[in-house]
Amino acid sequence: MGKKKQKVVLPPELPPEIPDDEVEVSDEDLQFIKENRNYASLLSTLDTHSITKHVTRVADAKDDALEKLYEKRMQKNALKKEKEETGLQVDRVDALPIKTLDGKLHYRTASKTVSENDLSEEGTAEDTNMDEGMVKLTKAEKRAKLKKMKKEAKKQGKEMAKAEVEETPHAAVLAEVKEDLTAEQTFESKKCKLAELGNALLTDPESNIKLLKEMVQLSKDDDHTIVKLGLLSLLAVFKDIVPGYRIRLPTEKELEMKVSKTVRKMRYYESTLLSAYKAYLQRLVILEKKPLFQHVAVRCICSLLDANPHFNFRESLLEATIRNIGSTDEAIRKLCCSTIKSLFTNEGKHGGEVTVEAVRLIADYVKAYNCQMHPDSVDVFLSLSFNEDLLKSGKTEEDQKLKDKKSKKRKHSEASNQLTENDRKKSRQELISKTREEVEADYKAASFAPDVMERKQMQTETLSAVFETYFRILKHTMQSIGARPEANAGALSAAVEPLPLLAPCLKGLAKFSHLIDLDFMGDLMNHLKVLASGSSNSGNTSDKSSKCLTVSERLQCCIVAFKVMRNNLDALNVDLQDFFIHLYNLVLEYRPGRDQGEVLAEALKIMLCDDKHHDMQKTAAFIKRLATFSLSVGSADSMAALVTVKHLLQKNVKCRNLLENDIGGGSVSGTIPKYLPYSTDPNLSGALASVLWELNILSSHYHPSISTLASGISSMSTAHNQVLLSKSSPQLAFKEMSLDQELCFTQQSGSIKLKNKRRTNGPAASLSIGSTTVKSSFDDNELQRKLISHFMVHHDIKENERLRKELDRTASSLQLYEQYKKQKKLSKPRR
Repeated sequence: MGKKKQKVVLPPELPPEIPDDEVEVSDEDLQFIKENRNYASLLSTLDTHSITKHVTRVADAKDDALEKLYEKRMQKNALKKEKEETGLQVDRVDALPIKTLDGKLHYRTASKTVSENDLSEEGTAEDTNMDEGMVKLTKAEKRAKLKKMKKEAKKQGKEMAKAEVEETPHAAVLAEVKEDLTAEQTFESKKCKLAELGNALLTDPESNIKLLKEMVQLSKDDDHTIVKLGLLSLLAVFKDIVPGYRIRLPTEKELEMKVSKTVRKMRYYESTLLSAYKAYLQRLVILEKKPLFQHVAVRCICSLLDANPHFNFRESLLEATIRNIGSTDEAIRKLCCSTIKSLFTNEGKHGGEVTVEAVRLIADYVKAYNCQMHPDSVDVFLSLSFNEDLLKSGKTEEDQKLKDKKSKKRKHSEASNQLTENDRKKSRQELISKTREEVEADYKAASFAPDVMERKQMQTETLSAVFETYFRILKHTMQSIGARPEANAGALSAAVEPLPLLAPCLKGLAKFSHLIDLDFMGDLMNHLKVLASGSSNSGNTSDKSSKCLTVSERLQCCIVAFKVMRNNLDALNVDLQDFFIHLYNLVLEYRPGRDQGEVLAEALKIMLCDDKHHDMQKTAAFIKRLATFSLSVGSADSMAALVTVKHLLQKNVKCRNLLENDIGGGSVSGTIPKYLPYSTDPNLSGALASVLWELNILSSHYHPSISTLASGISSMSTAHNQVLLSKSSPQLAFKEMSLDQELCFTQQSGSIKLKNKRRTNGPAASLSIGSTTVKSSFDDNELQRKLISHFMVHHDIKENERLRKELDRTASSLQLYEQYKKQKKLSKPRR
């Protein structure tokens, strides 16, 4: 019997190998090993060197036949599976699929592909035994076959590279599209999430109060649009759910106390709401300083402050709003100013406390910035309102309380005298009085109306802060005037500080002049006199080199002085003659395109029209200067000046002598027989010795209203019994004849309609401001002719002024030459 072949018993399959990088050791395993080190002492004491001596099989040994059997079996199994599934004879890694336009994957197939390693092993005996059906190739055939396979492999490699190159842009575009789609889906999901959270909070805020924190967290997203939407959504939610009272969190002792479920639920609701509100405000304050989110953040801050000025953290909202009240951004500045004005006008929301805080903060900012802020930051004070009867009511209530106390004492003394014998009645009377006092105190605490003394105190603090700001601005203006150089007569240097807050300061002083303390009136009038003169030296009004304020600001100073004087007429005895002198000189310095015509019209009304008593010389000087002024300005300014002239001539009958053809003289002209047009004092101008020849020129004005009014003034009679009334004022005339009205007038062809006029039935109705409505009968040619004649007259006046200056200069030169000749004759030596 031959020897039986010993059957090789293969070992069981090994478990799958796991790389060391994929092995994860948890914290619990480490903790277990640290806690049980004693049980692992056996593993630490093993002798690995002695164990490896008994191992006969090594993984890298060349004579390990068992390992080769494993490898061959795995290769055969892999090839069989691949043939059964796809029928491919190439590896999927080497033959990548190609995707068609229909979206299907197409694999390249080959009849027989063999790698170089397989070809090298093809000549071995094992391969011939394994593949018995194959024909044995010669060496030449094997070489040819190997070359052919190499060429095919190179060709396939080039095709694959070309396919990859063509596929790469398409794949990149697809990746970008996927990213855009995912980003858009994420954006839409976040928007829907914000909407759901906001809707849930508005529907049932007490049950869904936890969602506020989630909304605050969403407003911290990386997407700028989501951040803005989150801020606006939270604004809508907080405006709706914030209660009408100030939340006070419970103390530690109150938290330790046992309370009911309702109280516990309310405490949780209020604490969650307050914490989310605080986080939201902190987020707004941070984003308010970033330009990208500034508009949205300021809008949310102003809306919250306007809607809930009584709620917690209003100090932060108020400070942020006032910090932006002088912003360079017009939209932000207007939004903050409108919010502050709303707080000033609607004091019922906060009881006046926010008004005091806001005024005090504005005063601090004006001081910190040294009066260099936007005019709107102080202009908001004009929205304040003060109750003038509050002090009187407070006094009457105090007097009533004193009377009640005296009456109670008297009644109590009478009752005590009557009840000396009965102690029970006495104790009962005392109990009744105490009960009444307690009821009155409870009623006052429960009533919504603030106490009169508290309101009076808040109003006093507000008023003191306002006037502190105004006086600081005036002081800064006086210091700026004193520091300016007087040598530069042409223009102010660029280094001079501007005065942006002076105009709103003067407006505020004019409005609240009746509330100024009498102790400050003298200093205020002196400052206004210096400012109206426009120079650092109040006595030198003709020094034009030191003029630093605009004409409108100086006119405003005159207006404020007259308002202060009239509002405190019983307590002041101030001579306003200097202000008339300033107005007389400012009429010549006025320029229509540079200065404000409304301020000039207001000054003419307050200082000349409303004043009942005027000196005849001063009145004539103003009439003459305003008539001359009407020749060189626009229609609106000219109309305001002529209306003032008409008022002055109506009230001063003797000044109508200026309408005569012959010049005045003797007793009519007074002590000054000649008119001095360049005099700075109206009392020394001698205007009664002149004639109003300007009215004759103005009667040919291109505007029918001005020409008719000038003709009407010229036809005034000098009779003492004539009464002429005018329903118009310089301000109303300027408003009606403003630039917009004049543009509408010039665009119309055939008819001109003036406001506030009544129609007359006569065929030839006379034009008078404030009295008629006129239809123009002239055409465009007539209007053009009047314009040409008007500007020719204006040109002649300018030419006349130039010739007069040249004549004066030539006369002065001749005079100097004569003086020179006389001095030369005197200096010659006698022979």
